Amino acid sequence: MIDRLEKEVDMLERHLQVLRMVIENEPIGIVKMSNETGYPHHKIRYSLRVLEEENLIEPSSQGATTTDQTSEFVDELDGRIDAVSTKLAEMKLDTTGEVSQ
Repeated sequence: MIDRLEKEVDMLERHLQVLRMVIENEPIGIVKMSNETGYPHHKIRYSLRVLEEENLIEPSSQGATTTDQTSEFVDELDGRIDAVSTKLAEMKLDTTGEVSQ
């Protein structure tokens, strides 16, 4: 049941790592990102496509670059991650007591 969530978190981590690289090194291409992260080209390409669909990056002939929406997304990111973390923490089952039947 939680396996899918773990996979989504891993994919989100990759997308954010790719976004961070674009922010810090724009314009940057797939090959350089792949070499620096160790992710295969197809995974970098997928992350770039997701980020482009979210209007966080845009392609250029020199490589990926940020958009006007990138800064606002980054500013809100920590708060949104904290909210999800809080919600997940609230979902924990109390295993300190005995389960009654």
